[in-house]
Amino acid sequence: MGRGAVALLVGLAGFVAYLLVVLELAALVAGAHWAVELLFFAAAGVVWALPAARLIRWAVGRRARR
Repeated sequence: MGRGAVALLVGLAGFVAYLLVVLELAALVAGAHWAVELLFFAAAGVVWALPAARLIRWAVGRRARR
């Protein structure tokens, strides 16, 4: 199994786990001031990109470092 396939499986599993955590936290934020909700959902919508970018860089390997 190549890096791309491993990255796909890890990425999908990580995305599902992240989604479940965000949904649980969103239940705690629900009904709060609109600014709190805005900050939470803005952060939740961006934070996933950090580990995803690292996973993609790993999956591509040395080809991206040229």
